[in-house]
Order: sequence, then C-alpha cells, then structure tokens
Amino acid sequence: MREVAVIGVGMSKWGELWHQPLRDLACEAVLKALAQTKVDKVESIHVGCMTGGLFAGQEHLASVVADYLGFAGVPASRSESACASGGVAFKAAYAEVAAGICDVALVVGMEKMTDVGGDEATYALGTAADQEYECYNGATFPGLYGMMAVRHMHEFGTTRRQLSQVAVKNHANGLLNPEAQYHAKITFDEVESSALVADPLRLLDCSPITDGAAALVLCPLSTASKLGKKAGVKVLGLGHATDTIALHSRKDLCRLAAVETAAARAYKMAGVGPKDISLAEVHDCFTIAEIMVTEALGFAELGEGGKLVASGATAMGGRIPVNTSGGLKSKGHPVGATGVAQLVELVTQLRGEAGARQVKKPRVGLAQNMGGTGGSSIVSILGVA
Repeated sequence: MREVAVIGVGMSKWGELWHQPLRDLACEAVLKALAQTKVDKVESIHVGCMTGGLFAGQEHLASVVADYLGFAGVPASRSESACASGGVAFKAAYAEVAAGICDVALVVGMEKMTDVGGDEATYALGTAADQEYECYNGATFPGLYGMMAVRHMHEFGTTRRQLSQVAVKNHANGLLNPEAQYHAKITFDEVESSALVADPLRLLDCSPITDGAAALVLCPLSTASKLGKKAGVKVLGLGHATDTIALHSRKDLCRLAAVETAAARAYKMAGVGPKDISLAEVHDCFTIAEIMVTEALGFAELGEGGKLVASGATAMGGRIPVNTSGGLKSKGHPVGATGVAQLVELVTQLRGEAGARQVKKPRVGLAQNMGGTGGSSIVSILGVA
C-alpha cells in the first residue's frame, strides 16, 4: 500500500445559494482545489452526496460532475452514508490511490438543500433515520438528539449552559471563516432564548439547511511535491464503523459506539492517540453531538464532554481546539459536503494557512463525520508530511 497525500483543497461559499445550481457549486470547489496542484486532469472521481434526488432532483451525480468539469470518460462514482457521505467518498478515493489503482483522485462533497421547502427538507433528512420505527412514529432528528441530550443530562449532570457553550464557541470561530454560512456572534442568552425545537434543544443548538460543496485532490505521497503547488498533507489513518440505526436498539443512549470504534481504528492505523491530536473537526449537527463526540474520540471521559467545552479546552487557544472552521453549526451543513469540508479545514490548518483562526503549529488533525444519530461514522487523521 502506498502512502497518500492531499495536495489540493477547495470550497464554494456556503449558505442559501438560491441562484447557483448543484453542479456549479461542485465545479467551483473543484476548480479551487485543482488550482493548488500542477495537474489539469484526474484519473478517478468520488462524489459524496446524501440525497441529491430529494433535494435537487438529481441522483446521477457522478456523471454530472465528470461531465461539467470536462472530464467525461474519467471513472466516477458516488458514495452515500447519510451525513457521512463526504467522509466515505474520501475513504474510497484514498483506497484507490493507496492500492495503486490511480495516481490522482478527486473527491467532491456536495448538496443543494434550499431548492425544497422546510417540510420537504425535514423529510429528506429524516431518511437517514429508521423510517419504519422512528420516522413513522413522528420522530425527527431534533427529537432524537433531544432524547440523547435529556439522557446525557440525567446521567452525567450535563447542563443547558454547556450546550450553549458549543454554539457560542463555534459561531465565534465561524466569524473568522470567510466561507462559512453564518458570520454572527451569538451569546448564551440568545441561544437559551431562541425557539424551543425539541426539549432541551433550541433553534441555536441546531445546524442549518445549507447549499455548498468542497473538494480534495489526492495523490501518492511520493509524488506530492511534484504534483502539488503547496505542501502535501499526509493521510495517517482512517476508521469507519456502523451502529444500530434506531436509538431504541442501542444499549446506551449516551454513547456513540460507531464513533468510538471508528476512532479506535483510525488511531491504530495512524499510530497516535487522543493526546497527539492538535485540532479536530467534529460532527456538531446539534450541540449535544459535539459533547458526545469529544467523549467518543477520547478527548474527555464518558460524561465529561460538557465540562470539557465549559473549561475552554476546545476553544481557540485551548488544549484541543474543536471546530475551528465554525463547525456544522456556523460554517453550515450541506450534508454530503460536510465530511469533505472538515478535511479542507484540517489541510488548511496543517499548512498554516488558516489566517485569523490558525492553530499554533499543528502537527496532527482529526476529522469525525457521522451519519444520522451515529448509525455510521468515519474518522480521518491527517498529519504534516
């Protein structure tokens, strides 16, 4: 197996982009990524998208991307794992380059979510849950994560203030990210007085509906200096796992077993542990998710994630900065693009190019991308080459 590097990264602007079709968002991100390399054509394309058909009426996205980039003839495929689709597409591209199937692979994460109304968007996102046992009985994702939050509060004393800390922190980081959907400082009072969505979760505990795309270019580490205009960033480890899709089937509502397993696999492959991570991008679709994920990744003990964020350890300048990009909460959450954008942030940070949100001398970065309520998860670890 060959060592693999990321040599190009790109993102479209994220937000409610009414006048930009899905294909244009993808092309914008890809052209930015290719501009960081010395290649003008790729040998393989991997697309991450959750529900292009329900959101944008377009399911055959692999062909769409290849066609509109002028790459017709290049093999292309699409990966789907709900909100973890982007991370899984990255895994597929990594595997091809590592195995020697191709020398230059392109990853594109994409989603156009604002072409439908609120009810349709809720339905589309709900397809990542168990339709027969959860959605049929009226469960939505805010409701499911609300139940997880209630249980975590009951078991460990996690507080409403600690949930708010996640939102306040991530919006502060998003202010420094020019591609983020929201550039808005928020306060504890604003979070806690926002509309109640699913007790205890309020509107400002929830990630938004977003349009956007992100892209990566991968090649063998041995040719990264030849093919890239900037420093290549090495892929150190990957871990992928699943869990029961329905919450009622899980042994413990306070644990994300798929994240724990994926993290253990990624740490083992990379030869590192939680204490070696310089920064992390994690799947904060709801504020409770970030708290639970930091526990599953080993940044805090089970039940201590709320205390971790309250201590300032996950803020800029803290022991383990989390979601320096603004996270899903502020940067936005075009579901198929999220996992790819997390890796864009890691590469940008590891190159020292993150500007006002730059972490001091990072060496190893971790991205954790998750589908549904943790029915699937992928963890990727990158390092300075």
